[in-house]
Amino acid sequence: MNLFNVYPLFDITPVKAEDVFVFDEKNTKYLDLYGGHAVISIGHSHPEYVKSISDQVSKLGFYSNSIQNPLQVELAKQITEFSNCENYNLFLCNSGAEANENALKLASFETGKSKVIAFKNSFHGRTSAAVAATDNPKIIAPINTQQEVEFIELGDLFAIEKSLQNENVCAVIIECIQGVGGLDESTTQFYKALELLCNKYHVLLIADEVQSGFGRTGDFFAFQKHGIKPNIISMAKGMGNGFPIGGILINNNIEASYGLLGTTFGGNHLACAASLAVIKVLKEEQLLENTKEVSAYFIEKAKSIPQLKSLKGRGLMLGLEFDFPVVQLRNALIHKHQMFTGSSNNPNLLRILPPLTIKKVHIDVFIDALKQELK
Repeated sequence: MNLFNVYPLFDITPVKAEDVFVFDEKNTKYLDLYGGHAVISIGHSHPEYVKSISDQVSKLGFYSNSIQNPLQVELAKQITEFSNCENYNLFLCNSGAEANENALKLASFETGKSKVIAFKNSFHGRTSAAVAATDNPKIIAPINTQQEVEFIELGDLFAIEKSLQNENVCAVIIECIQGVGGLDESTTQFYKALELLCNKYHVLLIADEVQSGFGRTGDFFAFQKHGIKPNIISMAKGMGNGFPIGGILINNNIEASYGLLGTTFGGNHLACAASLAVIKVLKEEQLLENTKEVSAYFIEKAKSIPQLKSLKGRGLMLGLEFDFPVVQLRNALIHKHQMFTGSSNNPNLLRILPPLTIKKVHIDVFIDALKQELK
């Protein structure tokens, strides 16, 4: 039996990893500036993370959500305290797509409506409603087109209000910093006005923090810079440092009822142990502060690259934009300099999403390699 061939693969086989480095079967050492799609938050194989999961699996790896799980309660408490997101309730699932799927479903339940407003260049996942709200027709199957979604330019308040006036919208879903789309972000004025419009028309505002959450931008969530309070916040990726976990924070004005949402594996004991370890390390090693400090250093160093058209993003969710496609540059970085970087829907953008443990010395190595290739 062959694997279903849907991924273009680099000819590299990782076998172990430590902090910001990945090693292949030949013991070649790669600097990880991509974190496996922004998943690795506290570094590969962090001792606290390994210990937490090992201790938990030696006692109880899984049981269903029909019994008490104190780890879920503790995780909700820790997220609340660290993120300062009070007056929310937590529902746990397994991935970012599943988080967004549940967020959209809950918005439809709450409002009794079905239409969704999303934004051009958005990416929210590959499941039914989440993929319909993703601005990429190539990955939307005919069965997904039953979802009614309107894509609007990021920042276009006039078009948003015009759509909301039809009173058939259940949710506006937005990435405050677009990930796959290319690191675009609007203004605080826009996000605040969007929140007011959603409140005015009784529409739920969903902040997709799947990639940008858990400290990636230097704030716990990217939306917090703009002083807004979404009705629902979705999260995943860095939440588990590689262990599959996702969740949504739900404003406590939205009432729960038995059977409204559900999951078999979501919030299992191992997933909670992984996420609790992530939060502990983020706190103890002050990784949000490190993210801001290293980001500022990166931005300053990047100014010395004359070919750079623009630098997008925030924290350690960054994009280097050039006037040419970066595919050959990425290949050179990985094969000649042993560095993982990322791409986006913008072919001219190099995405940088390293573990939040990265240091300035690693940035120096990357900038030097980049300059060599751009000569």
